[in-house]
Order: sequence, then C-alpha cells, then structure tokens
Amino acid sequence: MLQKLGERATIFFQKYMPNAFVFAMLLTILTGVTAFFWLETTPLEIIKGWYGGFWNLLEFGMQIVLIIITGFAIALSPIVNKGIDGLTNYIKTSRQVYFFVVLIGTLLALVSFGWIVIICVLARALALRVQGVNYPFLVACVYFSFGSWVSGLSSSIPLLLGTEKNYLIESGVLTEILPTSLTLGSTLNMAMIVLYVVFAPLMILLLIPKTKHFKQINTMLDGSINKNELSIKEEAASMNSAVVSFSDRLNNAIWLQFSIAFMGLVYICYHFYTKGFQLDFNIMIFIFLILGLVLHKSPMRYVIAMKRSSSNVSGILYQYPFYAGIMGIMLYTGLGEKFAELLVSVASVDTYPFFSYLTGGIMNFAIPSAGGEFAVVGPSIIDAVKNFGTGLPASEVTAMISRASLAIAYGESLSNALQPFYLLLVFPIMGKGIKIQARDVMGYLIIPFIVFFILQSILVTWVPL
Repeated sequence: MLQKLGERATIFFQKYMPNAFVFAMLLTILTGVTAFFWLETTPLEIIKGWYGGFWNLLEFGMQIVLIIITGFAIALSPIVNKGIDGLTNYIKTSRQVYFFVVLIGTLLALVSFGWIVIICVLARALALRVQGVNYPFLVACVYFSFGSWVSGLSSSIPLLLGTEKNYLIESGVLTEILPTSLTLGSTLNMAMIVLYVVFAPLMILLLIPKTKHFKQINTMLDGSINKNELSIKEEAASMNSAVVSFSDRLNNAIWLQFSIAFMGLVYICYHFYTKGFQLDFNIMIFIFLILGLVLHKSPMRYVIAMKRSSSNVSGILYQYPFYAGIMGIMLYTGLGEKFAELLVSVASVDTYPFFSYLTGGIMNFAIPSAGGEFAVVGPSIIDAVKNFGTGLPASEVTAMISRASLAIAYGESLSNALQPFYLLLVFPIMGKGIKIQARDVMGYLIIPFIVFFILQSILVTWVPL
C-alpha cells in the first residue's frame, strides 16, 4: 500500500510540479502578495525588501558551490574510486544500495551538512555498477538521508544558541547561552538521531517502488558523459608539451602540491586544537580542498578534477539569490515575525513545542536556511515561551526555550522533503549528464515526510530533554 501511495504521489508531482526555478519565482510572488494583503505593505516596500535580501545569501551560495566541487574533486581521485569499487563487492542488489545509501548518508550528515556530496558520489557510483537501481528513487533516498544534519555537529541553531555574545543575547532576547547539553546532547536529540540512523533505512526498504518500468542511470545518460573519457592522470599527461619544459615540471610538481597541503594541514590541526571539534562551512571546505590536493598529487591533476567537478553548478549560482530575495521580503516587511506571532498565539504551555515545529516547517518554504529562518522567527517564539513559563524556575524556562528551538530546527529540516531548494546540492553530482528534474524525485518523498512528521511531532512534544 505504501509503495502505491508513493507511486501515485510521484505521478502527481511529474504532472504538476514545475522546474525548481519556476517554483522559486512562484514562491516569490506568493510571499509578496501575502505581505501586501495581510500587512498592507506597499508594492514598493515589498520590492525594496526583495532587492535588499537578494544579496544576503551570496556568501552562503559560494560556500555551497565550493563544498560541492571540492567534495566532488575528492571523489574523482583514484583512491576513492578504488574504495567505491570495493564496496560493490558487498553491495550487489538494488535493495542493498537503497539501504546503505540512506544509512551511510545519515551518518555522514551527522558530521557535517556538507558531506552530502560524499553520499551523492557514492550513490551515483553504485547506481552505475549495480543493475536494477531506480535512479530517481535513489536520488530521493540521498536527499532524505541528509536531513539528519539537524541533529549533528553542524546544526546551525543549536550552535548559534551555544555561541557567546550571539545576536539573541546582544538584543536581550536571551540572557545567557544555551549549552549544547540541552540541545545536541539532549535525550530528545538522541531520539531524533535514532529515528534517522535506525528507522529511516528500514523505512526506505518498505517504500521501494515495485513498478517494472523505471529509469536506470545507464538509460538516462544524455551522451554528454563519455564512457571512454580519459582518466585525470591521462588527461594531465596529454597536456604536457612534446619537449620536456620547466612549466610542465611545475604543473606536475608533487613537491609543490604537498608543500601547500602541509601548510593547510598545519592550520587544520591548529583549528581543532584551539577550538575543539567545531565544524562550519569554511573549515569543511578547507579540509576538502587540502584533502583533494593530497589525493590528486599534482597541480595539473587537481585543476582537471576541479574543472570536471564544477561543470554542473549553474543552478546554485542563479537560484540562491531568488530565495534570498524571498527571505528579504519576509524579513524587511515583518511578514516572518507576524507569521510566527500568529502561530504561537494559539499555542499553550503544553502545545508550544508542536507549534514551534510547525512554524519551522512552514517558514522553511520561504527561508530555506535554518540560521536565516531562526533570525526571523526565533525571537518571537522565545518571547512567547518565556511568557508561558512565567512563575516557573529559571532552569525549566531554559529547558522550554531549548525544546522550542530544537523543534524549529527539526521542522525546518524535515520540510526540505517538500522543498526542492536543496536538491541544488544533489543534482550537480547525481544529475551530471542526466535529464532529471525535481518533479522526478519529489513524489518519492511524500510518504517519508508524512511518517517523519507524525513521529517527530510526538517526539518534540513528549520526549524529555
């Protein structure tokens, strides 16, 4: 029954879901129209807010591009390819592919949001080597698995709450930091990790489509990928001049590459020694960059790897500013704050976790950035929770704020299953040389979304911190 529901949802999305860029434009208009009628904001103010936010995610967008291409470059190295070949000795059926992709994906995402690129590479390679893999369904498996990042070491809202002198403290919303023992180290968060790592891979096995006619990667390749393409090492050798030259020696100088890599390794050690195991996008990109230098050995080989890795990132470059514009409308018109106030106005001391969770999920469609979303709705929800906790001990109020903040984060992460924005992380790798769109994938995510929505709603409301 679950498989049939998933298949029907897929057919529905294929018929009615537009391209991801069209989705962003429709969402822009919807957000603007809502601000106009609900808040009576003038069209000019809406457009000014849209333009003002248009550039707010440029740094984030560049970080995403770099995390993709540096991670993909690592995956193109000979040692990683040998490792993937070795995995195929153990993963030989399509069911095993789906199960292990979700399992490994959830584990990697717990370390860092950016490690989705690794599971993308692994999934694509397995699909090329194992017969009978439904490729759009596999893409959906990858996309769903990275949702565990919200419970892991790179979860932005808990990290923000644990940062000294964060904007919530400076603005008076909070008086002190919330330790990670109340967020990432809480019983609630441990339960969420179990939900993703243990339950999600098993759930996927129950949702495998039984249709006999499905798309495999080998039948989807559009011809732009040459199966007889030179290896990176061979292409680097082909670029040498007929006569050995000083420039060729520099282009292929292993000592030069390893000297730079050594400098990078020194800084990485310094970073973790002085800051502990603290991960953010910048240090993850730097680690990927240095590791790629080591694995490819020479400057010319790394240049070729990066060129191949960056050939399919155009969607990120032009779509991120549009989502930043939507965030600008929500922020500068006060629409986001107003919406958060509306939801918490119907909440109570017993139901505030669920309404916080719901707020995080709904707001994610307009602001698909956990940090950006929390900046808009977080203060309103925290103030409401403090009002609910009037007369209670300070420790209980702090625990309530931690629960509400986690609930926002979980809702924001799960609703990505219905929001194609972060498929921009997946398609540059899994969609390279393939004609595939968000509508081919999103239908497979409906049932996992519904199941997790029910389970997470129960957990955020009832599981103790």
